[in-house]
Formats: sequence, C-alpha cells, structure tokens
Amino acid sequence: MKKLNISLFVLAMVALSSCTVIGGIFKAGAAVGVIAVIVIIGIILWIISAFRGKQ
Repeated sequence: MKKLNISLFVLAMVALSSCTVIGGIFKAGAAVGVIAVIVIIGIILWIISAFRGKQ
C-alpha cells in the first residue's frame, strides 16, 4: 500500500511539473513569434526601401 501511495505522489508531481513546462513553452513560443514577425516586417521594409532608392 505504501508503494502505491509513493507511486501516486510521483505521478502527481510529474503531471503538475509538465503543466508548468508546457506553459513556459507556450510563453516562449509567443515571444519568439512576435520577434520573428517584427524581423520579417523589417526585412520587407528594408527591401522596399532599397528598390525605391535605386530609382
């Protein structure tokens, strides 16, 4: 019976920590996505300004 309680405790700890990890991954993913969009918009603006400068 004691082994069962320890097993349930370990299972609960693993499940709860995985939720925290997933939350961190989503937060990091959102930040990286925002930065990627800003970089892509900057590159597009730079390319447009390079073509306008040559005319």
